[in-house]
Amino acid sequence: MSELVFLNGTYVERSAAAISPDDRGFIFADGIYEVTKFYNGKPFRLADHLERLKRSLNEIDINYPHVSELEAISLNLLKKNNLMDKHAGVYWQISRGAHPRIHHFPTDIKPTLYAFAFPLPTAEEKLEKGIKVVVQEDIRWKRCDIKSVSLLPNTMLYNEAVKKGAGESILVRDGYVTEATHSGLFAVKNGVLITRPLSNLILPSITRKVVLELCAKNQLPFEEKLFTEAELKEMEEVFICGTGSEIMPVVEVDDICIGSGAPGPVTRKIQQLFFAAVNQL
Repeated sequence: MSELVFLNGTYVERSAAAISPDDRGFIFADGIYEVTKFYNGKPFRLADHLERLKRSLNEIDINYPHVSELEAISLNLLKKNNLMDKHAGVYWQISRGAHPRIHHFPTDIKPTLYAFAFPLPTAEEKLEKGIKVVVQEDIRWKRCDIKSVSLLPNTMLYNEAVKKGAGESILVRDGYVTEATHSGLFAVKNGVLITRPLSNLILPSITRKVVLELCAKNQLPFEEKLFTEAELKEMEEVFICGTGSEIMPVVEVDDICIGSGAPGPVTRKIQQLFFAAVNQL
């Protein structure tokens, strides 16, 4: 079956899509990306994803004036790839563009836009039973608030989790938990939901934002504060969250059982509220 992608204004077969070897996304990882989930053709928090995309572009000084066109491009990709009636993701990547290799940002350059759609089903069994995670040192750069395509540290850390039979790596920097390699992180202590405050060291996760909104709307207590690896392992409940992860319970951290070893009541409540919001699309 053929697959159509979008590259610089044209829908083409994936096998025919090509960029210049001088593209700065290829040479320097000089670009940003977003992934938005569509439930049966309906986007979840599209406006938030677009705003975060624009923020990331601004932070690395890429001038891309066509962000408003991404919704239509995404829907076309879903239609052209027969994904309108499925759970699917759409990936957008904007690099600074092609230019002979120099270390500063060139001004005479046109950004490259690459986008594609792909199946992104809900991991129902994992959502029901929970996953195991491992803890690793956060070796990423100090601008994790930018959704950069420079993901080698993330993939190295996640690959270690895979080798250990785990579903994610939770990261620790300077003694405190930050987030996971491609997910936000929440924990529960004394019935209170806890997550790290936003800073340059974590991504402003859209799903994190949704969880906090759901807590506020439903009178569920929460705190934004730092906590250590040792404190993480003593939490009553832990879950990761993200566009692909949704609300994913964590039942084991480094072979240490979290709570009862099954998803806890607060996690279940957040799952229920999250998917109720999805069902309202």
